[in-house]
Amino acid sequence: MEQASITGGPLFRSLNRHGQAQPGRLLGIDVARVVKKLAERAGLDAAKYAGHSLRAGHATSAAISGASERSIMNQTGHRSVQMVRRYIRDGSLFRENSAGKLGL
Repeated sequence: MEQASITGGPLFRSLNRHGQAQPGRLLGIDVARVVKKLAERAGLDAAKYAGHSLRAGHATSAAISGASERSIMNQTGHRSVQMVRRYIRDGSLFRENSAGKLGL
């Protein structure tokens, strides 16, 4: 916050081409750009990733760790259990299988 001279308002903000923090909040498109850039650096197909991947990854990781659907919904902003289950369904595959019960 000191480095960017942020004394109030949003903490996460866009940067202009000179690396200066902009006054408004970080937008979804900005998050998507960062995710795509980092996916590419990791050797992944950037077209398969976006800011939404972070939300899905959070829900999946939280489910694997045993978080309740309600607590995941509180964090991600999902309004229905059905929708959050679409995110965590794949996460349960790692927890609800015989190999997982053996610690594998």
